[in-house]
Amino acid sequence: MLKEIHEQPQVIAETLEGRIAGGKVLNEILGVGASELLQQTQAVHIVACGTSYHAGLVARYWIETLAGVPCTTEIASEYRYRQPVVQPGTLFLTISQSGETADTLAALKMAKSRGYHAELAVCNVPESSLVRESRLVLMTRAGPEIGVASTKAFTTQLATLALFALALGKVKGMDEGRYQRGVRQLETLPSMVADVLALDPQIKALAEHFVDKEHALFLGRGTHWPIAMEGALKLKEISYIHAEAYAAGELKHGPLALVDADMPVIAIAPNDHLIDKLSSNMEEVRARGGRLYLFVEQGIKHGLHGESVLTLPKCGEISAPVLFTIPLQLLAYHVAVLRGMMPGL
Repeated sequence: MLKEIHEQPQVIAETLEGRIAGGKVLNEILGVGASELLQQTQAVHIVACGTSYHAGLVARYWIETLAGVPCTTEIASEYRYRQPVVQPGTLFLTISQSGETADTLAALKMAKSRGYHAELAVCNVPESSLVRESRLVLMTRAGPEIGVASTKAFTTQLATLALFALALGKVKGMDEGRYQRGVRQLETLPSMVADVLALDPQIKALAEHFVDKEHALFLGRGTHWPIAMEGALKLKEISYIHAEAYAAGELKHGPLALVDADMPVIAIAPNDHLIDKLSSNMEEVRARGGRLYLFVEQGIKHGLHGESVLTLPKCGEISAPVLFTIPLQLLAYHVAVLRGMMPGL
């Protein structure tokens, strides 16, 4: 797992290689006739499982914000047992590391009879069933992922979905300045991930605070709510600590009742338009005597403070979800080691 976490700068670079040129995302990455197909796309329906589902939730925000195209994301095991209403011009997008996820494959086979515009697979295995069954394909190029917990597969999925969102946005007439900023963020993403990985000693020290805990709460807003979900999944999957994630605005609708000094609260705080709202949520945690662990973006002007504050480099709307994922992966790993869940180390 640790090896694959530290491979992320390289594999993300490989994900992006040959797909950005001249300051733009190349439409050819989707195949012949992609520009026309994207122009005809009126909605996107994303279906995936587990970690891939979290990537799809981030992509929903990007697709609607950057391209102005309606997007829904749902769990494949739910989709395959209901009767969705498919609007004309809807693209069916599946995400899977292996391309053999049973529920996602079943969902794709069902989708083919439901009138979707086309099928697009985001996958890591070229010879997989999902790739063979889909009209369009975007490979993540993460290489073999041996660790039980998905790490590099997730961040390369995010990078691949960002390419798609920008390509769709370009065709749909998104603001040129915003488009160029997004492309530049992708171009610099591998080096920025390497910078975040350099924070590993601080995260290892932070993990000491979690060794004797049995519960943890992760909070985020916007694109960082799914990142909080991914952080909680990694912690429970590897360290066996019960962890849940909530959209921070939902804190007062139930979860706040559980907050006390024995439940660490991990909050993701990028310097975006939701920081005022998140700061208010943090005050609610403090009022209940909760212990706050903040992952914040450099240059944030709010006086956010907690039990521990980890500062990440300046981000952007595309790069931030990827960069904030890295310390959550490392936190789960180090907590698991300290709790004796990896006895070989």
